Amino acid sequence: MAVGRRATGRLGVDIGGTFTDVALEVGERRFSAKILTTPDAPERAVIAAIREVLREAALAPRDLSIIIHGTTLATNAIIERKGVKTALVTTEGFRDTIEIRHENRFEQYDVNIDLPPPLVPRRLRFVVPERINAQGKVIVPLDEAEVERLADRLLTEAVDSVAIGFLHSFTNPAHEIRTREILIARLTGVTFTLSSEVSPEMREYERFSTACANAYVQPMIGRYLVNLEERLQHEGLRCPLFLMLSGGGLTTVETAIRFPVRLVESGPAGGAITAYLAAHPYDAANALQQINTQYWIATFMDGYEAWANWRRSGYPALTPVANYPGNVTNGTIPRRFTYPLTEAGVNAANYSAAASGMTGGDKMTSRMWWDKP
Repeated sequence: MAVGRRATGRLGVDIGGTFTDVALEVGERRFSAKILTTPDAPERAVIAAIREVLREAALAPRDLSIIIHGTTLATNAIIERKGVKTALVTTEGFRDTIEIRHENRFEQYDVNIDLPPPLVPRRLRFVVPERINAQGKVIVPLDEAEVERLADRLLTEAVDSVAIGFLHSFTNPAHEIRTREILIARLTGVTFTLSSEVSPEMREYERFSTACANAYVQPMIGRYLVNLEERLQHEGLRCPLFLMLSGGGLTTVETAIRFPVRLVESGPAGGAITAYLAAHPYDAANALQQINTQYWIATFMDGYEAWANWRRSGYPALTPVANYPGNVTNGTIPRRFTYPLTEAGVNAANYSAAASGMTGGDKMTSRMWWDKP
């Protein structure tokens, strides 16, 4: 590219469990590379694929204007249960909320259904005296002395990450924030997730479990993204880097490090959106289009909506509803995943916290709506 010419290359990166794919768009030209993922250090495969595609396109790193990254790293870590040692701190009396669950089941008529165990085992679930009501009023003050004693137990257990989820914290997060302040002073190198930040909405089961899932993968995803940014800088790739969200939007690296649970379905979401956009010019959006991976199904109908869900799981979950290319709709609805997750207030979209009920059987339960052109 000539000196002084504006960078025009747009790069897409997707990391899967087996392959890492890179696609480069320069004007009307397209280039791609596929190499084996390096699980111990995923950024190595990303850099190797970028080098290959830039070499093929005869471009320099400075010729790229943007990098958009989708990944199933967080997905695979949860499904394969390869996250870090995680603890949950919750309101006294609610230690077993994430194990009691609720009456909804993935297979309504399967009396022998085998639900997966919680990501945080009972021995790593701790309680402290405190209580805030649904209006945000403090009923029982936070027992800070008990939180101090709890820090000793967490040190003994050598946990890597802590999820903090108190009853009704979405109306008043003061107790969660104060608990983090006390623990962070004692626990060096431990990451913290507040349920009031990752999922500020009612229904403690979904909120607590989302906080646990976020904490479960946060150190791993955070370490990967920090390493990736350093490697990109070293390679001379100084263009903006954005992460794909499960709802189809984009977010910054900083937000992705804080809330990696929002990346859980970023890979499938990107594929579903791309398939729709590719089909639309050929009027194929009005035909039933189905894309299958191992447990993922995305279906397009009538150019209005795409349905998506995880199959062969054991829990309902909540996820944002987004319009492409129209406006964002009114919030979150259930989808199925190995562990219940809720996502609200993600970057690049104004998702609300509204939720609707679960549908039964094998129906698609997570949806992204498109406005009719």
